[in-house]
Order: sequence, then C-alpha cells, then structure tokens
Amino acid sequence: MRSDTLASTAVAGQPVHSDETTRLISSEKVDGTAVYNGAGDRLGTVHHLMIDKYSGRVEYAVMSFGGFLGIGESYNPLPWRMLNYDTRLEGYVVDIDRNRLERAPRYTPSSAPDWTDRGYRDRLDEYWVPPV
Repeated sequence: MRSDTLASTAVAGQPVHSDETTRLISSEKVDGTAVYNGAGDRLGTVHHLMIDKYSGRVEYAVMSFGGFLGIGESYNPLPWRMLNYDTRLEGYVVDIDRNRLERAPRYTPSSAPDWTDRGYRDRLDEYWVPPV
C-alpha cells in the first residue's frame, strides 16, 4: 500500500477509510493512543479530542490519567499543539514531567468542566503554554 493512501475496511461492500495517511489520522485511531513524556515514561492515554466545530481544528486532547478499570481515573485536557507523534513509540510525546501533570487542571467523570466557559479554556492554555 502506498504511504499516502488510507487503509480501509468494508461496510456494506463499500470501502470505508478508517486508518491514516502520512498527514491524516482517524480519530478512532487517536483514542486510546499512549502519551509519553520526553524521557519515554508513559503518562496516560488519549481519551478523546475536543474539536472546534467552526474551524475544524483539534483544540485539546483529553488524556486519561491514573485509575484502574475506570475507578479513580481523571482527565487532563492538553492543548493539541503540545503533542507530537513519535512513530518509534507509536504514541504521542509531550514535553512535561509527571509532577507538572499531577498539578495540572484536571477533572473526573463526575466533575466535567464547562467547556462553554472561555475562562476555563484560557486557564488551560495559560497553564500549559504560558504567554511570553
């Protein structure tokens, strides 16, 4: 298969592109992908993405962190621009350490944030990418 073509599966006899190219990746493939720090330590996995409906840009990757079988799990929204895909690790790498991640804004399944609150998103962005 050429590296710029999508892998596909068939639904009702028709091919459905669902994998990735060198430039594009399906959201189905991103969910569950491991996230590592620069030292190669696994920090968590991508739980889901937050996408701007109007621009189509991915704004945040919400990473699941800690917990076991969904118990005690929390979620850390990371600005998408912080993640870099590493083909060797088959996961995303972020330039943060575990201590900073543990102090970062997070939420639990029972305390989901108000994503309509622009102030909340501003606080996320300022924590992760402080203005210079």
